[in-house]
Amino acid sequence: MAGQFQEFVAAQCALLKQNVEEALMRIPEGKRGWAPAESSRSAMDQAAEVAMLNGASADLIKDRAWPADFDMEAYFAAKEKLAADWPTLKAMLDANTEKLVKTILSLKDDELAVSVETPFGTKTVAELVGYPYWNMSYHEGQINYIASILGCLD
Repeated sequence: MAGQFQEFVAAQCALLKQNVEEALMRIPEGKRGWAPAESSRSAMDQAAEVAMLNGASADLIKDRAWPADFDMEAYFAAKEKLAADWPTLKAMLDANTEKLVKTILSLKDDELAVSVETPFGTKTVAELVGYPYWNMSYHEGQINYIASILGCLD
């Protein structure tokens, strides 16, 4: 049975998914793919990352192993394609966030201390659970920053 930590993070992930979507919808449709500079990312690109990483995080938490066949170039290509198609992005964001929330809520307290090897070092399941929460918070802010540049932040 999920403990308070899992319940808190799962609820926040569900809320942050809504916040990311609302932030994106503040931006006029024709500007959602716009980036403030050549070296920066668009709101759609950031939402696509959230959608993809929520699913990848759920899999990592459940499987407790980094995918052996992970291909960064393929990830970036898939993210670029997803960022150009709002209906597909929205469907993935909804489905992967639901999957993430269910995965987090399925964890027992004693599972949180289990170690998982990643390319970024050894992480506990608790750290892996916290990552999508942080990632969505960060990207909500970045998308709202783009909205502020465009003058459409409420």
